[in-house]
Amino acid sequence: MKTFRRTTLAAAAFAAFAMLGSTSAQAAPGCGHASWYALTSKTASGERMNPAKLTAAHRSLPFGTKVKVTNKRNGKSVVVRINDRGPFIKGRIIDVSKAAAQNIGMVRSGTAQVCYQIVDSGNQKVAGRGLKDG
Repeated sequence: MKTFRRTTLAAAAFAAFAMLGSTSAQAAPGCGHASWYALTSKTASGERMNPAKLTAAHRSLPFGTKVKVTNKRNGKSVVVRINDRGPFIKGRIIDVSKAAAQNIGMVRSGTAQVCYQIVDSGNQKVAGRGLKDG
């Protein structure tokens, strides 16, 4: 009986997730650990990283995507533009610029628990090629 119940619950959860995913996978929010960085080297999009700009690195969102990042501890939010790839540290979901980190109160701590929500899909360039998706 317990096996049947677990299987039924798993199937129901999968069906619910599939229905949610079909509405707009791109608009789905993400929550997890974030950090900030302030390099001045070139980003994966080819532009120079500027710590004073409201930008961020994400593993898969298209370059130019605007994302609202909210610090879960204090509720402060900032809108950043994805222009780099990362983070490359396990357990982190997004790296924000120093300016963005200042806006949401995470410079001192270095990291924070955040949630993000896509607010504009932006320019959508293919990583490393500078080509628009077609």
